[in-house]
Formats: sequence, C-alpha cells, structure tokens
Amino acid sequence: MAVREAVTNAVLHGNRQDEGKTVDIVLKSLPDAVEISVHDQGAGFNPEEVPDPTAQENILKTSGRGIFFMRSFMDEVDWSIRPGGGTTVRMLKRR
Repeated sequence: MAVREAVTNAVLHGNRQDEGKTVDIVLKSLPDAVEISVHDQGAGFNPEEVPDPTAQENILKTSGRGIFFMRSFMDEVDWSIRPGGGTTVRMLKRR
C-alpha cells in the first residue's frame, strides 16, 4: 500500500499527470530490509507542509492520507529533491 501511494503521489502531484514525464521505481533487497525508491520529475514539495489527515478538520476528507499511510506501513520514509529536478521518496521496510 505504501508503494502504491508513493507512485500515485508521483504521478498525480509530482508529475501533475504529464504523460511526457516518467516515474522511476527502484527496489533493493538488502540483507535485513527492502528499500523502495520512487522518483518523479516534479518541482518538489515539503512533506511537513502537508495537512495532518488525523486533524479534526481533515478527518472526513476523501484524500490526503498517502504520506500518513507510507509513514505508518514503513520503518523509514524520507524525501529528497534532486538537483537536476524531481523528488525521490525512499522507503525502508525491515524484515
């Protein structure tokens, strides 16, 4: 579910559904974990500025839970903006 949310965010929010842009997914099998990276070609964003979906004013909204799900299901989640453009979300799930 976390990977699905990351890819959906990359297509919808990062690339703004621009068919000329790509989303790259890298999977790494590590001795004690699985690492998934999803990279879009968008302008980037600050994940701390995304509204809290558990806040009273957001609880009934039908969207806005992707980052919450990623953080809930994975052991590590971080974002980086590449100098050449695009955002990468890296998720780690320990075994």
